[in-house]
Amino acid sequence: MSFDAPVADVPLAPLTTIGVGGAARWFARVLPGRPVRKAYEWAAARELPVFVLGGGSNLVVADEGFPGLVVQIRGTRITSLRRGDDILVTAGAGEPWDALVAYAVEGGLAGVECLSGIPGTVGGTPIQNVGAYGQEVADVIEVVTAFDVEQQRTVVLSAAECEFGYRMSRFKGRDAGRFVVSSVIFRLRPGPPTIKYPDVLEYLARQGKTAPDLADARSAVLAIRRRKGMVIDAGDPDTRSVGSFFMNPVVDRGVFERIAPAPHYVMDNGAVKIPAAWLIEQSGFARGHVDGRVGLSTKHPLAIVNRGGATARDVIHLARRIKSTVRDRFGIALRPEPVFVGIDDDPDVTDLRG
Repeated sequence: MSFDAPVADVPLAPLTTIGVGGAARWFARVLPGRPVRKAYEWAAARELPVFVLGGGSNLVVADEGFPGLVVQIRGTRITSLRRGDDILVTAGAGEPWDALVAYAVEGGLAGVECLSGIPGTVGGTPIQNVGAYGQEVADVIEVVTAFDVEQQRTVVLSAAECEFGYRMSRFKGRDAGRFVVSSVIFRLRPGPPTIKYPDVLEYLARQGKTAPDLADARSAVLAIRRRKGMVIDAGDPDTRSVGSFFMNPVVDRGVFERIAPAPHYVMDNGAVKIPAAWLIEQSGFARGHVDGRVGLSTKHPLAIVNRGGATARDVIHLARRIKSTVRDRFGIALRPEPVFVGIDDDPDVTDLRG
């Protein structure tokens, strides 16, 4: 397939869920594979940087926009193949993530049901090691196929080679910008849902679901996420965000005992995960907090929302103030979840990442 010539000066704000940021100097939509290589060749010939855009759900784009080529991977179909007792489900990078979860649940395949309702595309999930309610994609990813920008070739990476960590991978860490994910294979298995989190257990108990199936688990997670404004809804201003702006910090027992009592979740390695939302509220930022054109969701303090006409600078300033206040109060440095596009050298962004 040929590579179509990019379009100049395409606004990026409408392509993100938070709706801030300037324009891409050049923009192109491509299918995975050879067109991705062509896009990089086109940009290299003009000495332009490249940014790959997925569903736009986890991005804060600079008000000045992006000075190079923005490439958006278009969707491809989902397929499955039996391998022993497991089912290998393959999805293209541009496929909406929740479509894959729905496909798995409808097929009776366990492993991603608690990741229902998360916006974005399949290609972004291994980069962030997307997770929620006791599941993360690292648990079920078999391989990731990607275009290696440095070596100019397609590579197939095992889960171990992806170097997954908590909301982290080599794609986001040491090799940020090196790989363009083209497809992901997930190893799923017929069976009951994995339900660990109290929120989900309590919801199902109230519904009288003593032996919930996969569909029950998905419905519960979607209901909980909607209640928190974490399912994208054009009619709900509380969803005009990047979702959870900060990760839930994972601390050792000593740190936890210093701030206890606090809601928490003990991880398999003995570390303790504390809700960032609780830390934020305890630091004086209530749900519905207003800061000019931005604020916090009325449903969940972890979501910074665009109240109308906000800029990336507005978002970053509020995020930095929240981080600074939490750090002063609890001695815990919150880490941001979104990717910052076109503003890597900004001191406020550097502080947010630190």
